[in-house]
Parts: sequence; structure tokens; C-alpha cells
Amino acid sequence: MSGLFIFIGLIVIVVFFVIAIYNRIVALNQRTDQAFADVDVQLKQRHDLIPNLVETVKGYAGHERETLEAVINARSAAQAAHGPVEQGAAEGVLGAALGRLFALAEQYPDLKANTNFLELQRELSDVENKIAAARRFFNNAVQEFNTAIQQIPGNLVAPLGGFKEKEYFEVPEGSREQIEAAPEVSF
Repeated sequence: MSGLFIFIGLIVIVVFFVIAIYNRIVALNQRTDQAFADVDVQLKQRHDLIPNLVETVKGYAGHERETLEAVINARSAAQAAHGPVEQGAAEGVLGAALGRLFALAEQYPDLKANTNFLELQRELSDVENKIAAARRFFNNAVQEFNTAIQQIPGNLVAPLGGFKEKEYFEVPEGSREQIEAAPEVSF
């Protein structure tokens, strides 16, 4: 009879252990979703600033249509992107287009002195810093989640909930500096 109680006790312990692991994986999954939502909010703020920036530059350098259209098209593509990989690539293109826009502004001293342009540039710089921080937080959450579902015993419990590895928010090489660093314009 005592053997039966020991067996039932072991079953209960194993069930509670599996439940604890499953709940940890669920919590980590929710953390990655919340972290990606934070990245998305920052990207939307960035996207909202761009039309004002383009309009300000257009007032001083309207004949530079190609650069302005590249920024607008890159913004549209970034807004339409879904998922960390696709958004990372689209944001890299947008960062490069913004870099060309700020380089263009160097050619127009009146534009560089415009208070609206300077304020938009300051706001964009602030948003860029927030994006970099949110992206680091998201990638850290993804790393913790992926580790939890790859290690034993998580890898035995993760399939029960249908949990799969998540992708990092990566920025294409060459654009990484433009996303992580604030745009710079020297005066």
C-alpha cells in the first residue's frame, strides 16, 4: 500500500513539475510578445515623424524629389512589414534613406537652422534611441524564450503547447549603425 502512495506522490510531483515548466514557457512567450509590441510602438512613432520631416525638407529642397520619394517609399514598406525579420530589413532600408535625407540637409544651411527641422531631428534621435533599447529588450526576451524551449526539460514540455523558436529583430549589415545610433548632422 505504501508503494502505491509513493507512486502516486511521484506522479503528482512530476505533474506539478511539468505545469511549472509549462507556465514558465508561457510567461516567457508573453514577455516576447510584449517586448515586440514595445518595438512596434517605437517604430510607429518613428514612422509618424517622417512625413513632417519630409515636408520640412521639401520646403527647402523640393527639387530633391528622388531622396524624398525614397524616404516615403521606405516608410511605406516599413509600415507594411510584419514580423521581426521582415521589419528589421525594412527598417534598415528606412534608416539608410533617412541617412541620405540628413546628408541632403547638410547642403541647405537655411534648413539646418530651421527650428522645426531641428526639433524633428531631435525627436527622431530620441525615438531612434528608444527603438534601439526596445530592440535589445526584445532580442533578450527571445533569447531567454528560445533557451527555455531548447534546454531539458523545457524541450520536452514546449511541444505540448506548440511553442516554436522565435526570430530575433535583426537589422541588415550596413544599416545597423543607422538604427542604433541617432542620426547625426554637424553644424
